Amino acid sequence: MNYRSFGRTGWQVSEISFGAWALGADWGHVSEEDALDALNAALDEGVNFIDTADVYGDGRSERLIAQMLQQRSEEVHVVTKAGRRLNPHLASGYNRQNLTAFIERSLMNLNVETLDLVQLHCPPTEVYYMPQTFGVLDDLVQAGKIKYYGVSVEKVEEAIKAMEFPNVQSVQIIFNIFRQRPAELFFELAKQRQVGILARVPLASGLLTGKMSRQTVFTADDHRNYNRHGEAFDVGETFSGVDYESGLEAVESLRSLVPEGVTMAQFALRWILMLDAVSCVIPGAKNRQQAGDNARAANLPAFSPETMAQIEAIYDETIREQVHQRW
Repeated sequence: MNYRSFGRTGWQVSEISFGAWALGADWGHVSEEDALDALNAALDEGVNFIDTADVYGDGRSERLIAQMLQQRSEEVHVVTKAGRRLNPHLASGYNRQNLTAFIERSLMNLNVETLDLVQLHCPPTEVYYMPQTFGVLDDLVQAGKIKYYGVSVEKVEEAIKAMEFPNVQSVQIIFNIFRQRPAELFFELAKQRQVGILARVPLASGLLTGKMSRQTVFTADDHRNYNRHGEAFDVGETFSGVDYESGLEAVESLRSLVPEGVTMAQFALRWILMLDAVSCVIPGAKNRQQAGDNARAANLPAFSPETMAQIEAIYDETIREQVHQRW
């Protein structure tokens, strides 16, 4: 495993880290045994950074992480998110009372006295124009409830606006072969301001594993079934906002670029690591094998300029028009 600096925190975090959404909910059933196996396998490979949220399985993901860490001695940075418990999910809900309650609940779920880092969880755009919300987070840092805070965003514009707040340490954003826009402007600004970047949805909800087809069936409790048109949350979180058929077409074009002995998922993860602004990639895993395979992507050699150009050309031809300006 290789490690990269995480913004201004002083942390050195594993390039391939662990996204724990699937351990909570929305990706079909994951047993407790498989969840703990996946987490342990990731740590065995040198992963030292786990991303979760209070709404993943109504706290299940956070509690499973806490259970796993009780049996391990390594230093692991666990970052969580707050805000999506609001119903309705409105900017006005990002206030002192609610945020404090969310933080207290995550402290209990994770069984810690201080949270390593809390991210606002894809709040409405108006929140980035509410200094008082970031003032509440500053106060929670002063109170010792959280060490650092950042944001998880849907749009590049939100990421850029968030970095105007001086104590925002990190930005989590969708970035993958099918969502390349963040690399244009945002990445350079983040490097200048020493803001950490978490690349989420790195495999486009599994499309970039190369294992899906037109015959693939998703269970009723899987967002790839029920959120294809944004019925439950932002459509960009499901298949990166790419039409499923178009995504399959692009995957077929990518296959010839994947080296022998490398999975397409590893290829897609390694592409993200070609961008040095990225602090870490947070693929999910539902079992031990997926977690191990993901982590080993960090060991692949760098891509040639020719391969990078071919990937960009496939994006331009098949994907760009659907997603590039939308997020």
